[in-house]
Amino acid sequence: MGITMILSLLSGVALFLFGMSLMGDGLQKVAGNKLESILYRLTSSPIKGILLGAIVTSVIQSSSAATVMVIGFVNSGMMKVAQAIGTIMGANIGTSITGWILCLSYIEGSDGIAKLLSTATISAVVAVVGIILKMFTKRSVTRNVGDIMMGFSILMFGMQMMSGAVSPLKESETFTSMFTMFSNPIMGILLGIVVTAVIQSASAAVGILQALSLTGSITFSAAFPIIMGIGIGAACPVLLSSIGANKNGKRTALVYLFNDLFGMIIWSVVFYSAHAIVGFSFMDMTMGPVTIALLNTVFRVATTIALAPFIKEIEKLVFILVKSSPEDKMDTDDFDLLDESLLIFPDIAINQSHVLMNHMIYKVQKNLNRSYELMDAYTIELYKKIQEKEAVIDKYEEKLVAYLVQLNGRELNLEHTKQVSKLLHTMHDFERLGDYAVNISNVAGEVHAGEDAFSEKAKYELEVLRKAVKDIVKRTVEAFQEDDLQKTGKIMALQKTIGGICDEVKIRHVERLQAGTCEIKRSFVFHDLLNDFERIADHCGNVAMAMIELEDDTDNSREYLQGVRRMENAEYQVYLREYAEKYNID
Repeated sequence: MGITMILSLLSGVALFLFGMSLMGDGLQKVAGNKLESILYRLTSSPIKGILLGAIVTSVIQSSSAATVMVIGFVNSGMMKVAQAIGTIMGANIGTSITGWILCLSYIEGSDGIAKLLSTATISAVVAVVGIILKMFTKRSVTRNVGDIMMGFSILMFGMQMMSGAVSPLKESETFTSMFTMFSNPIMGILLGIVVTAVIQSASAAVGILQALSLTGSITFSAAFPIIMGIGIGAACPVLLSSIGANKNGKRTALVYLFNDLFGMIIWSVVFYSAHAIVGFSFMDMTMGPVTIALLNTVFRVATTIALAPFIKEIEKLVFILVKSSPEDKMDTDDFDLLDESLLIFPDIAINQSHVLMNHMIYKVQKNLNRSYELMDAYTIELYKKIQEKEAVIDKYEEKLVAYLVQLNGRELNLEHTKQVSKLLHTMHDFERLGDYAVNISNVAGEVHAGEDAFSEKAKYELEVLRKAVKDIVKRTVEAFQEDDLQKTGKIMALQKTIGGICDEVKIRHVERLQAGTCEIKRSFVFHDLLNDFERIADHCGNVAMAMIELEDDTDNSREYLQGVRRMENAEYQVYLREYAEKYNID
């Protein structure tokens, strides 16, 4: 096998992968978000999940891409691990469709209708139409269809290049004899794993095997273990994609690995045990592109049939391997509080929403405290934890808003309407507090990566501000959860105090820059942190003001609350003096 042959084979693989990627991307763009929406909305039962996984993967031509998509859904809380298992099983079936598409590349013809239906003719026509749509149309949908057609043509051309590169090997006895070693199941499985892990595509690995089958050297005994290994090797990109995912995302990636691993174990034991007893006559049968595509599909369908009854057991296994903390369990179970059947009982539905929102607020407050800890002692683990929990907080807001909007669309009395409005008005501000926890964690990363820390005076000012910010967040959470309007005055006073401190610190920082006691390269990070602290206080003030605005319109409450709103009553002035003394930066 000379260097020219190797380069031709690698070029064919490269074109094949590029064509498959281009075609899959085009299909996804044409479908818009419909595929994703269908995938996570219609997986209520294992059978539905398997069918949808197979259909979606058939469309985007990649089980790895479909599984990475599913990991994203599980990671964000839109889909549970149990739902993902069926979808992944279906994805493993859907990816075998590519092998059947590749069989078209082996259609040949010498004249007449056969010549018109040959791969070269079909690929040429599709390529010409595709490039016209891509280059000379303005509509994005039409241009995406052009991408699909171009991808298909490139994929077919890549297969022809691979086939052409290996065709001289038909005459090589060395090459033919080499494949006898892969009749050993262990060697064949390892080859399938390694090749697929390297090129990161099960479809491409099957395509290479189909191209090699044209040499007449691939027998059933060699093809079967290689195909079993290909499924396991395809798990590599999925496992890599789960590195930054939460625990449920990691569990989903393990499901993909276990699906093919268990399939390989089950069918290798069953098949080779039966072969040892009966002695199958087809073991030395020469395989071609069509029989390889058939074997690949049968193996994947048989694996799904064997494992589908054990979805609950697979779920238990991945939860044992990736253990949950009590907090993680709350992340996944909390959303069950928002039962749509309770919408006909507004009191219960509002109470459930309030409970879930309290859980969200707890997570926000805890994430802010994590970001403060990160400023003192930076670790990559804590940084990732903050990002992970922010995604959960966003999902809480999304679920709550959707539920409360549904509730608000029903006939509610005045009191129910007021409670729903308070939840909706304050929810965004609490969620924004979580965003600032992420901002502070990013600032902590910049400080950690740099060589110079803040000056001692700047550190002292930031520490005073941090204490004040922790105080206002704590008071805001307590006021909201206890529905205590008497605490809103302190929140408004503390908000004004923090705003004044931030303004004063900014002036002092400019003076230090002019005096040369602080360096300019730290200035931007310092100002970012000040702005984060100030905005946290502003959002706490917004929560307090929303509580005031939505209070019962009684004479006694109106007088007090209007005084707080105008920031002019005696009690408010006492709070201002108290906080000015408590959080003095001199």
